[in-house]
Amino acid sequence: MKQLTKAEEEIMQQLWQLEKTSVAAIIDGLPEPKPAYNTVSTIVRILENKGFVGHEKEGRGYLYYPLVKKSDYSNQSITKLMDGYFQGSFKSMVSFFMKKNDMSLQELESILKDIKKDKK
Repeated sequence: MKQLTKAEEEIMQQLWQLEKTSVAAIIDGLPEPKPAYNTVSTIVRILENKGFVGHEKEGRGYLYYPLVKKSDYSNQSITKLMDGYFQGSFKSMVSFFMKKNDMSLQELESILKDIKKDKK
């Protein structure tokens, strides 16, 4: 799976949230200052070429929808981060984020409980 630029990720976040939408609706969901319509339209076409987005005709325009699940892209991004910066060690990555975010032992235990609950 290809890596996305920051601008492409921002557009994908809107598509994952809205599921099937127009360029105008994507722009509405973006923070100020809003990008130009043509800019967002170009990014959406780039995402289509990369295989992340599909479209269907709706009246005189198009509705766009994600072809890649957010969870699939997130998993790939986390794996790339872990491999690139933590030599593939999940333990090293978690330890780094714990120290960087000054996480308490109680917070870590809460996370572990949630993980164990999700595995059942």
